[in-house]
Amino acid sequence: MIGMFRFYANENLSDLLVNELRRLGHDVLTSYEAGNANQGIADDRVLMTATANERCVVTFNRDDFLNLHRSGIEHGGIVVCKDDPNRQGLAQVLHDYLITQQILHNRLIRVLKKNQRGASQPVFIVP
Repeated sequence: MIGMFRFYANENLSDLLVNELRRLGHDVLTSYEAGNANQGIADDRVLMTATANERCVVTFNRDDFLNLHRSGIEHGGIVVCKDDPNRQGLAQVLHDYLITQQILHNRLIRVLKKNQRGASQPVFIVP
């Protein structure tokens, strides 16, 4: 199905965000479910594991995964998100973007929080 993706959730990603992505129809495997949590696995190995399992990494670890993407290493995709308490809004804006996409291979997607003066809720964007 176009727009539904297979993710590998880095261990720093919240369960609330994982569950919300699942509710929206995405296949999310967590590092805990894969037996890779609390082992100090290097980020490049996390990315290699996800790619080998045809999954896109989704993480709050923005700087390290941005650097891995910039290094030119081939990967199944990387989604870096701003860590924010509004997990539902974060998942929804990512989902709304993803349903317009066909592939994530070798792509970096950033979900940012755009603060708007006078807004009662944060606005997330995928630039």
